[in-house]
Amino acid sequence: MIQPYLTIAPSSGMGRGVFTSEDIEKGTIIEVSPVIVLSREERTWADRTILHDYLFEWNPEQDQACMAMGYVPVYNHSPASNCEYEMDYSDRSITIRTVRDIQKGEELFINYHGDWNDPRPVWFESV
Repeated sequence: MIQPYLTIAPSSGMGRGVFTSEDIEKGTIIEVSPVIVLSREERTWADRTILHDYLFEWNPEQDQACMAMGYVPVYNHSPASNCEYEMDYSDRSITIRTVRDIQKGEELFINYHGDWNDPRPVWFESV
């Protein structure tokens, strides 16, 4: 499920990103995306490709990874994101929910560390 007001458009300095064409209230589920779960061996292979940049750690032990479908791979990172994601291991899905009110035209961000306001730099940012 992807809300119809979400669009993919150019994002300044980040390639593409996910944007909204309508105002969105805090706490709104904007996407529920199925995932493809990779075994430890498959993840080792995928880490040697461009797919590495789009994988999420999977399961509580984090010994697997997953590739999300839908728009999830296109959300850009922000240390103070306006959305959060939640893994559903039994349903094999990722849910994206807003953490504050979002205005029409805004880009939607997630924090790649999993906590929407985690300030730590990510692997592609200079320290």
